[in-house]
Amino acid sequence: MQENQKEPRLIVETGLDLRIAEIIEPTLDAMDFRLVRVRLLNLNGLTLQVMCERNDGTMTVEDCEQVSMAISPVLDVEDPVDKAYHLEVSSPGIDRPMVRKSDFARWSGHIVKCETSILLDNRKRFRGKITEADDEGFTLERDQIGYGEEPRLRVPFTALAEAKLILTDDLIRDALRADKLAKAEAANQNDADED
Repeated sequence: MQENQKEPRLIVETGLDLRIAEIIEPTLDAMDFRLVRVRLLNLNGLTLQVMCERNDGTMTVEDCEQVSMAISPVLDVEDPVDKAYHLEVSSPGIDRPMVRKSDFARWSGHIVKCETSILLDNRKRFRGKITEADDEGFTLERDQIGYGEEPRLRVPFTALAEAKLILTDDLIRDALRADKLAKAEAANQNDADED
């Protein structure tokens, strides 16, 4: 999945969160991680949440520690936050935010909740199964249809404001399968490197 490494995010932060993302993203790129989301929250004082993953979609506890140790000094030098904060590095999780075009292709067949910046079919909030995705957008098979609404809706990426996978048994099963495959590929790569 190396081709997705430099794929830009569709959904990016604003304000201070964006500034922090711009500071840490080059470090993450150099380590072969992709930034998913940055959020500065008023939790336990102030918490800076950084969500990222490897290019194959995996993220271990060790990866979180590695990323935390790499971005801490960068944040200390740039000092974008004028108060003390707690740095929290994590994976996007199974019910992940969908921030890249490839996320919609990868998780096709699963249920997503999304919000658009413009009205589509007289609404801005939608929920349903991703049935297809391409470079321009994705098609949603809605699970909540109002009177006179079409059961399928095309959502252009240019209209997308926010999207997140919904936790289901099928999603858990497929996420565990994908994680197992990625770990097997990594093990095979390590064996090949040793030969």
